[in-house]
Amino acid sequence: MSATAAVEMPEISETGLTVKEVSQRIESGQSNAVKTSTSRSVKDIVRANVFTLFNGIIFVAMVMVLVTGSWRDAVFGFVIIINTGIGIFTELKAKRTLDKLSILVASDFLVRRDGEDVEVPHNEIVLGDLLWIRSGEQVPADGQIIQTWGLELDESMLTGESRTVRHKVGEQVYSGATAVSGMALVKVNAVGSHSYAATLTAQAKVYKKTVSDLNKGINTILKFMTFLVVPLCILLILSQIHTVGGWDAALSTGEWRQAVVSAVAGVVGMIPEGLVLLTSLNFAVAAMRLARHNTLVQELESVETLARVDALNLDKTGTITDGGIAFNQLIMLGSRWRELPAQPTEGGSFETLTEQAATQALYDCCNEEQPNGTGQAVLAGLKAQGYEPGQVESRVPFSSARKWSAVVKPILPPAGGDSRSESEGGRTEITPSHLAMTAPASGGETWYMGAPEVIISALDGDYSDVLQQVSDYANDGNRVLLVARSTTSLADTDNPQIDPQAKPVALVLCSEKIREDAEQTLAWFREQGVRCRVISGDNPVTVGAIARKVRLTGEHEPRFMDARELPEDVNELARVLENVDVLGRVLPNQKKAIVQALHTQNHVVAMTGDGVNDALAIKEADLGIAMGNAAPATKAVAQVVLVDSKFSHLPDVVARGRQVMANMERVASLFLVKTVYSALISLGVVLTQIPYPYLPRHITYIGALTIGMPAFILALAPNTRRYIPGFLKRVVTFALPGGIATALSVLLAAWVLPPVMGWNVTGDAADLSALRATSAIILFAMGVFVLARVARPLNGWRGVLVAVFAAAGVIGAFVPFVANFFALILPTGATMVATLIALAGSALIFALCLWLAPLVRGLTGKLSRRH
Repeated sequence: MSATAAVEMPEISETGLTVKEVSQRIESGQSNAVKTSTSRSVKDIVRANVFTLFNGIIFVAMVMVLVTGSWRDAVFGFVIIINTGIGIFTELKAKRTLDKLSILVASDFLVRRDGEDVEVPHNEIVLGDLLWIRSGEQVPADGQIIQTWGLELDESMLTGESRTVRHKVGEQVYSGATAVSGMALVKVNAVGSHSYAATLTAQAKVYKKTVSDLNKGINTILKFMTFLVVPLCILLILSQIHTVGGWDAALSTGEWRQAVVSAVAGVVGMIPEGLVLLTSLNFAVAAMRLARHNTLVQELESVETLARVDALNLDKTGTITDGGIAFNQLIMLGSRWRELPAQPTEGGSFETLTEQAATQALYDCCNEEQPNGTGQAVLAGLKAQGYEPGQVESRVPFSSARKWSAVVKPILPPAGGDSRSESEGGRTEITPSHLAMTAPASGGETWYMGAPEVIISALDGDYSDVLQQVSDYANDGNRVLLVARSTTSLADTDNPQIDPQAKPVALVLCSEKIREDAEQTLAWFREQGVRCRVISGDNPVTVGAIARKVRLTGEHEPRFMDARELPEDVNELARVLENVDVLGRVLPNQKKAIVQALHTQNHVVAMTGDGVNDALAIKEADLGIAMGNAAPATKAVAQVVLVDSKFSHLPDVVARGRQVMANMERVASLFLVKTVYSALISLGVVLTQIPYPYLPRHITYIGALTIGMPAFILALAPNTRRYIPGFLKRVVTFALPGGIATALSVLLAAWVLPPVMGWNVTGDAADLSALRATSAIILFAMGVFVLARVARPLNGWRGVLVAVFAAAGVIGAFVPFVANFFALILPTGATMVATLIALAGSALIFALCLWLAPLVRGLTGKLSRRH
């Protein structure tokens, strides 16, 4: 606690808490200290990435091979290290981002204790403290105002509205708001984790793993294979022990090692280890590519989510418009209003209410301490016309809650003469209904400026004609404000109310600058089947007009609605949203509800935003997109950040996601073929009690050349195909024919070749090596066939890709080091002839399986429809 503050504060009777009371509250945990940590520790992250089902299967298989001493057959285990490293790195990066999230700025604050004003750190404020809120400070804890000296708060961090709000005695102020003017004494009634800002931060900090359809599909495959792998591995070991003469012979001769290696060959082949690694790498590469376009991807799995988005909620400002506002003109409300009598002169005549007086009043209304964007645009436009600040006795700043501001101006000295204008018929156009405002009360006159529908709803009389004019201008895309005048002075600026006798005087027309790329960007989304909705706090008619200009709905007229009319029930809200393209006057708490409502209709929702008030809606969405100029809390919870805040990057973001998904579906089919044939070959080996027809190093070599490396290239190729649900079903349907053909080819060779060639595969190591060499060649050839099918069309670079890897596999067999390491043996003599015949038979089996596959699918489809 510091010494008494140097700044002299107002004299007050309250003494505040005593030192003893403060100590008691700190001991009982009623201080403003907040534990800053995410829901996942480093230990949790490491554990979650290391102890996975995939890693467990591969690790056990690797250890089994290493125990046998055949380390060359254990190289497949390196994929664990790479895949785990990528996962830990990306999640630690997300953790660091979340840990930095803090809405409150830590600093010292002035409190009243024991009758003195003392400065204390943010964390030492306690429940019941009397806290001074001074201009420029951020409110550190929730509290109720005891006394106020014109306190105005900027609550944009909480509400998203960049407008100041004046508070009075008895009102609640929330942590996270910033005092822009005045001062107040507040009694703290919520501290630490119970304060508003801490609650919001805690909700935003809750770790939410992006749901990946791709990873879900892969995990489903892994879970299914787990039930198959464990019993099959045991059966494989038993069958291989049997082929070498039983346990006694295996243990005495050391043949048990070969039995284990053979069993692992079947197990490793069934696990699509490269697919898990390639998924992580592909996400990472996509994120790096997007980074070059000023798009930061904070969760790698969100790249896939981009492909599935079919509903995009957009804020108008910063996306469709660039945020810039220009003052266009002030329009007096008809000729009869242009020279409305205002003030009596000494001779009993009236000074006319001129356009100049209304314009000066507009300037003074906007000339606040911190005007919002519209106010700044009006001031800039009027300053260019030569206007300067006028005399103002008091003012009510603009409030997002009220939607209007006001100034009280003194009565100007009367001008001489009667300046009433006359119409062409010679009669003065002053109607009785307007004479009521010609007798100003003492003390000044009040000018109001704000949302037309809000001000007019508070006035007596029928102003439907004015509202019609507002609607007409708004339909043309203008942002319309109303200037109204009352001849009475505003009585209470702490609890301001619009004088029902005030009269509308003029309309203020402003416009927003539409981004040059907005129409083109929205057109791309329409073509891709993504439904875009504009969600804004502005007049729905105005937003609808802008949506019309940028052709949000193409040739159709955009349907707009005032969010104040939205139902609270989520299901009813979902029904309403299906028929709405533009929502105006949207409150912060409605944004999250809109996302939830779209989820009930199974939409994949992307949400853009920049304010703290958008944070929870962005977190609720399947894909949160924050602008680069967004609040730190918003950027921290978003999966994607558009660093330069350009809406035009979004098509590239979505296209990149679709590329990842379309290509990963292609390569997943490639990997799953290996899973299918490995499972079937293992089953065939167990049932017929033959030696396993190839080694783990064979599958490593063949898999790298026909699956792993080609898959990585195919995964990065351009692909604009839209994502269609049903990833796992399509992958399995594609993989079955190729997998069955490969398994049949290898098993037939293992069953037929030994008796034909006279090989003793159970008693002669050379004969077993010859069979395995032949089987490896068949396996490689079938891998090339499957690769060619996956890479279609083969014209252009895809055909070259298949040819290059096929040639690489053949050339590798002639390189001594490669041939020795991977146990590759080139057949000669009669073995070569037998191998060529087996390859021809394999090609025939492959073609037959591909021909039968659609017939079988058609037959099963008919049977399922009948049942």
